[in-house]
Amino acid sequence: MAAIPRSPSSSSAGTSAQSVAERLRKGELGLTLMIRHARTVDIALAAKTCGFDGLFFDLQHGVIPEHEISQMAVAAMNVGVTPLVRVPEKDYAAALRMLDNGALGIVMPEVTTVEDARMAVAACKFPPVGNRGAFGSWAHFGYRGLPAAEMRKAFNDATLLILMVESKAAIDNIEGIAAVPGVDVVHIGTNDLSTDLGHPGELAHPDVMAAIERVVKACRAHGKFAGVGGLTGGDAVKSLPHVVKLGARFITSASEWNLMLAAGMERVKALRSLPLG
Repeated sequence: MAAIPRSPSSSSAGTSAQSVAERLRKGELGLTLMIRHARTVDIALAAKTCGFDGLFFDLQHGVIPEHEISQMAVAAMNVGVTPLVRVPEKDYAAALRMLDNGALGIVMPEVTTVEDARMAVAACKFPPVGNRGAFGSWAHFGYRGLPAAEMRKAFNDATLLILMVESKAAIDNIEGIAAVPGVDVVHIGTNDLSTDLGHPGELAHPDVMAAIERVVKACRAHGKFAGVGGLTGGDAVKSLPHVVKLGARFITSASEWNLMLAAGMERVKALRSLPLG
């Protein structure tokens, strides 16, 4: 049976790369770096060196053109870093284009109902799981032709479908959403969720934590992975150990700007403190 091939460079000198899916299936944390503005393929190698398992390209809030995301996605795949793309809400056409051109996973935002979840599966997974259409050849296989059945099985096994739940309505429907076949990860967007629950910015508020616990419980009951974003900075980071202990495994760690600002401010602070005489 065919599998998505991995470049020899994915296990070369430096950090040993594992895909997000591999980490999750081992019960480990799958750590992703969000990309909103970086536009060169070397971001993939930098992410690998840091130890990230995946790149989370943000087509919803970011401004990177699709063709540049495709180039970075192929580069990431070839160093063993999983390329994931968050598309705009219910933009199934964008999801298909990204999957056809280098992505190994789609993050679908603002999933609120069971029907939303089913539509996402239909767009992102091949039959018999979904209804994704096929075209010629893919970078994922080095543009080699493969028997259709093998190709579809390999893609369905390797492609992560990540649904974001970001509202009270989504939490109210979470048991049904998590039960939909073909969904791999249910990811909690804590910023929007806290706002919808009436506690904007209070990511560690008890109501937000209770919602996270409900999502994790539903995922566990239906064999899905739970994820969380927004808890890696400020006071909210204090809640992350508890959330991981509950069972969250897919973590949106930071954006390229978060990392640059944190390191830059630390470096400037150290330099400003040097004695001048």
